[in-house]
Amino acid sequence: MKVLVVGSGGREHALAYKLAQSHKVSKIYAAPGNGGIASIAECVAISATDVEAICNFVVENDIAFTVVGPEAPLAAGLVDALQERGRAAFGVTKDAAQLESSKGFAKNLMKKYSIPTAAYEIFDDYAAARAYVENQKFPLVVKADGLAAGKGVIIAENLADAEAALKDILLDNAFGSAGSSVVIEEFLNGEEVSVLALCDGEFILPLEPSQDHKRALDGDKGLNTGGMGAYSPVPIYTPELAEKTVKLVLEPTIAALKSEGIIYKGIIYAGLMVENGEPKVLEFNCRFGDPETEAVLYRMESDLLEAFEAVYTGSLAHYELKWSDEPAVCVVVASGGYPEAYEKGKEISGLDNVNENEAVVFHAGTKLIDGKIFTDGGRVLTVTAKGKDIAAARDKAYAAIEKISFDKAFFRHDIAHRALK
Repeated sequence: MKVLVVGSGGREHALAYKLAQSHKVSKIYAAPGNGGIASIAECVAISATDVEAICNFVVENDIAFTVVGPEAPLAAGLVDALQERGRAAFGVTKDAAQLESSKGFAKNLMKKYSIPTAAYEIFDDYAAARAYVENQKFPLVVKADGLAAGKGVIIAENLADAEAALKDILLDNAFGSAGSSVVIEEFLNGEEVSVLALCDGEFILPLEPSQDHKRALDGDKGLNTGGMGAYSPVPIYTPELAEKTVKLVLEPTIAALKSEGIIYKGIIYAGLMVENGEPKVLEFNCRFGDPETEAVLYRMESDLLEAFEAVYTGSLAHYELKWSDEPAVCVVVASGGYPEAYEKGKEISGLDNVNENEAVVFHAGTKLIDGKIFTDGGRVLTVTAKGKDIAAARDKAYAAIEKISFDKAFFRHDIAHRALK
């Protein structure tokens, strides 16, 4: 069958890479795709958020199944629009996407249904928010309510940091409409784990866990980013903790949404903080994480399209996922200046020097021009490798990175450092 992948990042490259392994897939399209996706899919110049154009393309080209990668088209109602035209798609509806598109919605839902999370308050007025933080314990966390590409979260170490964050979001519109209100919440200590699970509206099937590295610089320093690397599995995520997460977080959240009249079908991503074996929700996402997907799917041995079809048809309870025993580590290579201002259009060399038996390079922000690959985003490449253990996988990923170069490239040198402790 013909499949369309919507999106243009490393996550979408990993999705296309895995879907291409399915015996059911005859052709893959990507809208809009990137320089790397172009090697396995036909890229079409349609924006991921152009709902009408995507729907028209699906109908005109008789696409059997559409996989929506990023959060923005989900929040824009792309899956709803495809369903209205009788087309099969993997992804949540616009109502369900509120779990990610509004942090306030998610926090209020968790509070109402006693799902463990940090204490919080929501403000849309700068003066009121400013008065509130004066009496809070630091550090605390300031979050833009809406979608901000993983960058709308600021950890305020002191009052001055909090004031600056509130000013940026509420007064200076640093995140546009995503910052029409803010969530201010307590800072949680512990270790983060990303838990993704398939859900068909009733049944939940967790994927292997992973751990992201949000800060731009080594030692978890610098600004928050969309993610600088990840690894899977996660040593602290024991079977006991996995069971607790399903019972305390995932199942109650799906049930809570159902009680609110929302049927959740797609992927649910719980970003957890784990302290003393207890999980609390930092955030929910309604799509595969990036770069977690590049590590997790690289370990998956099941047919990804079959898994997506089980979600779509409501038959997930009868499906079983299979995984490689080998851990995977992925490292993001970014443009100099990211997550702030950066330049595009830098030619990338050395990609052909990476042997796929050693590592796979998933393209995130790249463009193919006259047979050459150029940078076209902040996060440019995600280099992923497996090994007999996490240390071996990490060594292979970094060895592959040494073969690749472009002007002002940078990456963290300590991905998976917590696991190696």
